[in-house]
Amino acid sequence: MFYRCRIFRQGGQAMFETYCSAGMENKPKPPVKWAGGKGQLIPQFDPLLPKNDYHLYIEPFVGGGAVFFHLLPSKAILIDNNKELINFYLAVRDNLEQLLHSLKKHENTADYYYQVRALDAEKLSPVERASRFLYLNKTAYNGLWRVNSSGKHNVPFGRYKNPRIADEHNLRLVSEVLKQAELIHGDFSRVLDCAGPGSFVYFDPPYHPLSETASFTGYTPESFSAGDQRRLAAVFRELDRMGCTVMLSNSDTPFIRELYSGYDVKVVRARRAINCRADKRGPVNELVIRNYV
Repeated sequence: MFYRCRIFRQGGQAMFETYCSAGMENKPKPPVKWAGGKGQLIPQFDPLLPKNDYHLYIEPFVGGGAVFFHLLPSKAILIDNNKELINFYLAVRDNLEQLLHSLKKHENTADYYYQVRALDAEKLSPVERASRFLYLNKTAYNGLWRVNSSGKHNVPFGRYKNPRIADEHNLRLVSEVLKQAELIHGDFSRVLDCAGPGSFVYFDPPYHPLSETASFTGYTPESFSAGDQRRLAAVFRELDRMGCTVMLSNSDTPFIRELYSGYDVKVVRARRAINCRADKRGPVNELVIRNYV
């Protein structure tokens, strides 16, 4: 997998070939903490990823991008409905030096944290907005990005002793990788405008609740309802009809199994890392659904 780094151009090529041969510590890693991130599942995902060649990788719920940063595709389209996240990735790709300069000003104190959290992101420049996003992501409790119905970040201060707000080395690697990607802020259905035969689409949506009492804390002001899950399943089936290679992650519930009846379903074991109760952070079953075997 590492040798896919050779695709990078304009001086980045030799640099990334060296990184690949040096080992995993020099491979780009997801630059943000993200609830439900797939980093822990990559060893289980590897045998399930498509073995055939694909010319375009599309991820409509990119989040932390663990699968994208693992595959390092030569061409990618990354979509997410979280405006702050997409703005951050754009800043890393296109304005990294300005972003690094801005990140140096941040302080790891509760008073400063709540001052930054209270800022109106809409009134900030794209770089300052990205800086605020990463700072809150790295210093909030449990690294959780959660917003209320008004779109305001509402996670308390994490009280970490020495959080690494800006990993400059990794951000430079991420910046180079993102130069191979188109970034889109929008609904997952935008994938239908981008995909075609030869595309590999990976969906990692907000999961369907395991029970009626389970609550979802949103990354965007809009919740992801059962109706959205049905709409997503319809998009999955349309991509299948279009000749795309498609893979999707979701919770192991009868509702999800029914939505994707007829497709290949595999069970993986994931550790739930973000929960208000420590005893609820144990392993759970998740589904990987594919239109190929």
